[in-house]
Amino acid sequence: MKTFFYNIGYFMKEAWRTIRMNFLSNFFSIIGTGLILFLLGLVTVGTIIGNQFITKLSQEAEISAYFVEDMGVDAAKELVSEIQNIQGVWNAKLIDEMQACAMMEDMLGEEAKILELFEDNPFKAFIEIRIDLDAMETVLSQVASLEGIDYVRDNRAVLKQLQSIIRGVEVVGYLITLAVGITTLILLSHMIRQGIYNNREQINTLRLLGAPGSFIGFPYVLVGVLLTLLGGGLAIALLILLIDGGYPKISGTIPFLPLPSQTLLIQQSATLIVTVSVILGVLGSLFGLSSIGKDNR
Repeated sequence: MKTFFYNIGYFMKEAWRTIRMNFLSNFFSIIGTGLILFLLGLVTVGTIIGNQFITKLSQEAEISAYFVEDMGVDAAKELVSEIQNIQGVWNAKLIDEMQACAMMEDMLGEEAKILELFEDNPFKAFIEIRIDLDAMETVLSQVASLEGIDYVRDNRAVLKQLQSIIRGVEVVGYLITLAVGITTLILLSHMIRQGIYNNREQINTLRLLGAPGSFIGFPYVLVGVLLTLLGGGLAIALLILLIDGGYPKISGTIPFLPLPSQTLLIQQSATLIVTVSVILGVLGSLFGLSSIGKDNR
């Protein structure tokens, strides 16, 4: 470890010399890496916002349970308590006839005047149940089997579509992240390969002098990490500009969309980009070193 710290100055000089030798190529590498990581940042931001939106929608997923007509209010309240104890139920509450009518009037809006054609209230009391989508089938079967439940309106098609949206968002996020990782690794390994090729005479000299592989290779690993960190810094700067400019527009255009804190969004995205930058920098450098190491012996 002492030897490593003693040679850190040499490693830094060699890394900077390698970058300077192919400055234009490395500059475009930083730009390309920054744009790739910026894409990762966009996916991250979209995933964070999408997950919060989906979580809200999931919490709003509900079914309606209708009980037998001769059931009294007290018995219906006991049934509500029983339903609340079912695993996978977020909340359950009794909706009486008047509340059911008011809900329908809100839903119909200007068309609610059609309800005036009915002499009596046409709506029945029911139990509104908010459920965990992952436990949908279990909750439906348990609620339907309770004594006093006449039938359950489950909105199964809508709930399954919501589940499909959640899975679709997750799959797209994974695929883009995988594409970003592969592209960055290929780009970096090529740059490291080029740097080693340009310094092949110096590398062969160091080998003849007995320098270990780790001593020879570490400056190139350092180059890879520096390039990805600079690209990550560019990606973070672009992402901050985009969030600062687009956040007010999104909240103003789609007021019902629950947005996370802007500061938290930037912090989480920046942390992920820096972490991924370091990991990809190390892996890309090691891949570049291992793929051509034999050619320079």
